[in-house]
Amino acid sequence: MIYDEPKFKTMGDRALLVEVGDEIAAGVNEGVRVLLYGLLGRSIHGVLDLVPGYRSLMVVFDPLLLDRKELRSTIADFWDRKDQMVLPENREYEIPVVYGGERGPDLDWVAGYHRLPVEAVVEMHSAVCYRVYMIGFTPGYPYMGELPAELITPRRDTPRTRVPGGSVGIAQRQTGIYPVASPGGWQIIGWTHVKLFDAEADPPSRLQMGDRVRFKPVAAAELS
Repeated sequence: MIYDEPKFKTMGDRALLVEVGDEIAAGVNEGVRVLLYGLLGRSIHGVLDLVPGYRSLMVVFDPLLLDRKELRSTIADFWDRKDQMVLPENREYEIPVVYGGERGPDLDWVAGYHRLPVEAVVEMHSAVCYRVYMIGFTPGYPYMGELPAELITPRRDTPRTRVPGGSVGIAQRQTGIYPVASPGGWQIIGWTHVKLFDAEADPPSRLQMGDRVRFKPVAAAELS
């Protein structure tokens, strides 16, 4: 449920957490997106960073330049008029994925866990148009949802110390892509050659909050 009024939580002396709803849902996340772009458009003096999440926005500010009460009042005032916001259009991407094999080492385990054929797991995973809820964990990492209920899958008991960049993973009702090699505990079911993060680009992350992603199963030879 999205709140009629945002809820504020103090996060130390330099940050304010603004909660816009009480669940992980597309409507609540869109409320976070509205708040993010609304505050970006206002260029509030003293605001240093805006960090969106599933259902909240972290506002980092300089307490020597901006009073916390004034910041809360500004955010609450914007929220009252949020319906006037015009947001950037959501983009949709099709990302090719090689499922299974050396680059999808957990696909067989996921299929066994759900007592499904491997082909059914691939079909269900690639049939959904996923929402990018937020970017985090590592630069450019998209948290996307939601997986079909039949594919709700726990994280690995023991995380890997190194997951290759491009790996496509699932955990609970989420799916994501590792932009760079890093530790990780999600079940890795495939791999893509699509580059999601470029420090020299503007913005550096290819995917943005609110974008849509579809996965297209392809043969390994197509990505070589």
